[in-house]
Amino acid sequence: MRFTTKSMLMALAGSTMLASSATAELSGDLKIFLDTSNPAPRATMEKMIADFGAEHPGLNIETTVIDREAYKTQIRNFLTADSPDVATWYAANRMGPYVNAGLFEDVSDLWAEPAIADNLASTKGAMTIDGKQWGVPYTYYQWGIYYRKDIYEELGLNEPANFDEMKSNCQAILDSGRKCYTIGTKFLWTAGGWFDYLNMRTHGFDFHMELANGGVKWTDDRVKQTFANWRELIDMGAFVDNHQNYSWQESLPFIVNGEAAAILKGNFAVAPLREAGLDDSKLDFYQFPEITPGIALAEDAPTDTFHIPANASNKEAAREFLRFVVSANVQTEINNGANLGQLPVNAGSAVDNDKFLNEGFTMLSENSPGGVAQFFDRDFPAEMAAEAMQGLQEFMVFPDNLDDILKRLDKVQERVYK
Repeated sequence: MRFTTKSMLMALAGSTMLASSATAELSGDLKIFLDTSNPAPRATMEKMIADFGAEHPGLNIETTVIDREAYKTQIRNFLTADSPDVATWYAANRMGPYVNAGLFEDVSDLWAEPAIADNLASTKGAMTIDGKQWGVPYTYYQWGIYYRKDIYEELGLNEPANFDEMKSNCQAILDSGRKCYTIGTKFLWTAGGWFDYLNMRTHGFDFHMELANGGVKWTDDRVKQTFANWRELIDMGAFVDNHQNYSWQESLPFIVNGEAAAILKGNFAVAPLREAGLDDSKLDFYQFPEITPGIALAEDAPTDTFHIPANASNKEAAREFLRFVVSANVQTEINNGANLGQLPVNAGSAVDNDKFLNEGFTMLSENSPGGVAQFFDRDFPAEMAAEAMQGLQEFMVFPDNLDDILKRLDKVQERVYK
């Protein structure tokens, strides 16, 4: 769907969400493609773009919003054939195919500017390939375990500090007639979150990234140990039944209704859980606990990004838009609880006064010495991720198939990383 912001500019001239960067004289057309099709992110992005347009009345801004799953299949085509000036995407390995194909613009010049270099330093690595930066981040968020605090209190349970305590809690929850975790693996990426945490907690961030980069075979005994830990939970009956038939949204009623006590998910799950009636007296959060003693805790914190396609027509305006997006006050505004409800990437921004955002900010900034991963389907090459996530779901349903799954993934790995 397309809309233009030019007609909205005068009404928005007094907007409070203005970037701190100096206004540049810009003109012409600026085409922006977004994958933020869900209602709240879409409204946030549309408002932000309109505010940018209010600062640059000489620009004619045209925005195209594409369903996120469809966007993933269309991006290569539109970057090649009819390129916008700005496009959303993801950090780390997910940038790789488009960087390597020459479809993303090198924006290292922006990262040399103090306003970006000083305030976005923590995310620079996720935007870097071959020593150059290929976009800017606009939001990130924590993953972790959201749980029914009232159920834990009823059963006399504490937040687990290690895997043994996690399993002990799970057994108590099962004994009460509930499942430990709800999950929907109909769309395969949710199983990837469980693998990320189990693998990083078993062997650490560096090992996890070595596997992601093709340096470790899936049939490696260390990878099998990760699956052995996962199987302990599966064999206990920790997960809701028939999860392969549910999307993640369709899995939420299990925790809302008290049929399951927790969910491993990103912070985006908080809004629908609150809307379904779980207020903060019933819903709480904890960091995925230690498995192997001494392994530094690493986290999934997926980072969403803006890029300038190499074939963009208005790169000057596109660069100014990227500066606007990452400025401190815009970051504060778009990431607050009423909008994206996530964490700002600019160190000079304010974190919204929200219980879970503050817990996530503290966890990522103070309690995650092991590193920050981008999430399974972003850290692994797209073809490897697609095949592997299918295998992860299959393992959750048919754990006895593990050896065949791992051998199959070895063959995929040989082809993908050749």
